[in-house]
Amino acid sequence: MFSKKAKNIALLSVIAALLVAVGYWNVSPESFLEGAPAAQVDENAIDYYAINAHSVQFLPDGQRQYEMTADRIEHVKASEMTMVTQPDLQMYRGTAFPWHVQSERAEVNPDGTEVELIDAVRISRTDEKNRNTLITSSRMTVFPQKQYAQTEQAVRIDGAGGTTTGKGMKAYLKDGRMDLLSNVRGQYEAR
Repeated sequence: MFSKKAKNIALLSVIAALLVAVGYWNVSPESFLEGAPAAQVDENAIDYYAINAHSVQFLPDGQRQYEMTADRIEHVKASEMTMVTQPDLQMYRGTAFPWHVQSERAEVNPDGTEVELIDAVRISRTDEKNRNTLITSSRMTVFPQKQYAQTEQAVRIDGAGGTTTGKGMKAYLKDGRMDLLSNVRGQYEAR
């Protein structure tokens, strides 16, 4: 039937096939990745965005807390920061006289407790006595839940019959109180 040489070749072929099969099943995919470089993560990758965004948040009693519109909102995956283009925010705080907050751009921290307003910052309000207040600066940090804003930049406050300028400010929006930190100058109309 088969010659001794053919039997040996067949036996060796079967043994070789078994060794290849055992080796194949013992190799894990991770062993091929050990020498490969780690995948690069784009720190600025946007995982979602919205165009012409509009958001309204209410207080537990049903009154509006704030209403915001923006040209574009982008969420950065790696840092969990949210980048906002042309934010326009009405901070009602449950009252009929909201603070109107605007800027060119804004960066919102992951939990939404801190908003960095960047370029052409405007915060304005008309109170119940129809008095206008306008605060302008190049950059400002707002803490919406605390109704507080601060900056180390130059600030201009127009209102109450005059203009006040200074460097650095702490604004307690709930109380309508602003503390200028240095280089304060005022110009007021005499009535």
